[in-house]
Amino acid sequence: MRLSPLDPSSYSNAHELIIRHVDLDWTVNFDKSTISGTATLHFKLIKKDLEEIFLDISDINVSSVVAKSNAGEVRLDWDIGGFIENIGSKLTIYLPTKTNDDLTLVIAYETSPKASALQWLTPEQTFGKKHPYLFSQCQAIHARSILPCQDTPAVKFTYNATLHHPTEVTGLMSAIKVNSEPGVSKFQQKTPIPAYLLAIVVGALVSKPIGPISSVWAEQEQIEEAAEEFSQTADFIAKAEEICGPYVWERYDLLVMPPSFPFGGMENPCLTFVTPTLLAGDKSLATVVAHEIAHSWTGNLVTNRNFEHFWLNEGFTVFVEGKIVGRLSGNASRDFHALHGLSELSDCIKTQLADTPELTKLVVDLSECGPDDAFSTVPYIKGSTFLRYLEDLLGGPSKFEPFFRAYLDRFKYKSVLTNDFKQMLYEWFREDPKNEVLLERINWDLWLFGEGMPPVIPSYDRSMLEACLAHAALWAENDLDTIKASPLLKQSLVSVQLIEFLAQLLEKKMIVDLTAEKVALLGETYGFSTTKNAELRFRFVRLYIRARLMDKMDEILAFANSNFRMKFVRPVYKELGAWPQARPIAIENYNRVKDQMMTVCAYTVAKDLGISDGSA
Repeated sequence: MRLSPLDPSSYSNAHELIIRHVDLDWTVNFDKSTISGTATLHFKLIKKDLEEIFLDISDINVSSVVAKSNAGEVRLDWDIGGFIENIGSKLTIYLPTKTNDDLTLVIAYETSPKASALQWLTPEQTFGKKHPYLFSQCQAIHARSILPCQDTPAVKFTYNATLHHPTEVTGLMSAIKVNSEPGVSKFQQKTPIPAYLLAIVVGALVSKPIGPISSVWAEQEQIEEAAEEFSQTADFIAKAEEICGPYVWERYDLLVMPPSFPFGGMENPCLTFVTPTLLAGDKSLATVVAHEIAHSWTGNLVTNRNFEHFWLNEGFTVFVEGKIVGRLSGNASRDFHALHGLSELSDCIKTQLADTPELTKLVVDLSECGPDDAFSTVPYIKGSTFLRYLEDLLGGPSKFEPFFRAYLDRFKYKSVLTNDFKQMLYEWFREDPKNEVLLERINWDLWLFGEGMPPVIPSYDRSMLEACLAHAALWAENDLDTIKASPLLKQSLVSVQLIEFLAQLLEKKMIVDLTAEKVALLGETYGFSTTKNAELRFRFVRLYIRARLMDKMDEILAFANSNFRMKFVRPVYKELGAWPQARPIAIENYNRVKDQMMTVCAYTVAKDLGISDGSA
């Protein structure tokens, strides 16, 4: 079931016409939890004699469709059909005569209170407790729930927006604010974007500058902490420009989201959304910001044409993120970063993707499932490992980085498939005949379509990892007395090493005497029981589950309810669901809090627990 020739997850006939620009006039209705208004879509025709336009739509109530031209306005007929679970519906617009000219449509509509891209928070669900809050998450295919569009990354458009909202709150979008007065904010995005990068937030927000082109936005209660945590933003941008070329988006602001935000970060142009779980107090999790900054080139400027090739966004971004880390903290850190990614990948393949090995391929087939079902660390880590393998094979960074920049320059503002990258790689490196033998060694089929872990693991510097492995072995293989007497305990590990040490411990098939006493000693020794670092807390509560410590259930659920970032809540629920005594408690807790989760999070957690969301 491929809906469109270009994209299995979109109904749009983007091979016949494309949206070039969108004008939005939106009113945010907190009382009804809807956005209402108009979307004016400016199309460029690719095919002559066009009779129908297909757009993606999900739970949207359309009231009228009008075609505008020099000759005036004409009301058009339309219908909505073809509903598919987790994909949405097809809006068919009938053109009165065969159309050969570029075309402008004005669609008046209202979103549903259940729009999958929108999260409406009551004042109680915010830090300030005074004002409601709205935010969006359109990736992968949820833009269709906030406007009728060609919801495929194959199409990119510029946009202008006028946003009407209550006067006491602030409106922001993935664009430059060009004008604002109380209750009305205007925006302009002059660089073409795919629909999934459309973003909106409305809430009691304040900002603080953190660099020449950057401010951080948050609720008042978190602004100082956030400005401190993300103080390296300008350094990250400078390093990214060295690697990727000039930054084209004018502003790079950060917005610290409410805890229900389901991802670590979302690279909305001009305004990256980040999870509050990054506020560790020591900047140790700020590399997520380096990742989102890298997306300004890999993903936002050069975009995967559909989500089967998602690794072209995410694998490339992790690769650049690693290079930024390397430039700021040294190559041992870059390599440790990559090794840590591999242990997260191994965990994901063994747990989340255990029953769907076909989703461990680098290029996946989405003709029978939606992008949300396929979302995992595979495109991120397997993809970046492939790029590192290619870099090492073809002469290291001094040879590979000029190619990488040229690739980004050639395909900027465009959407690409894996083959575009492959062809350019061959063109570039074939100029030196010595590379011919090396190019023949690349097993593209195995890398792109093989299941499981990457076929080749590059020879990374393992010095920072060895310490983590030694600590993990100590705690897994020994009793308490041996552990207490070990000189290893005097060796200090930095924050990223502590995360990896816990990850390695969880990977062990067997942990000797995994008792409450041992877990308590571990928590005291390394400060896990009191840490603010969400990555550490996440792994430590999974150890409670592994040890079947029923008396820690309140702490486990408190962590699961403290944020709804899928990376954290999904494994916790999946492991609770596999523990017979805890399963009913986990399901009861899920039912109590699922309305605070974004749709994508509630849906996937229900699947992890093996309950269909209907019965939940």
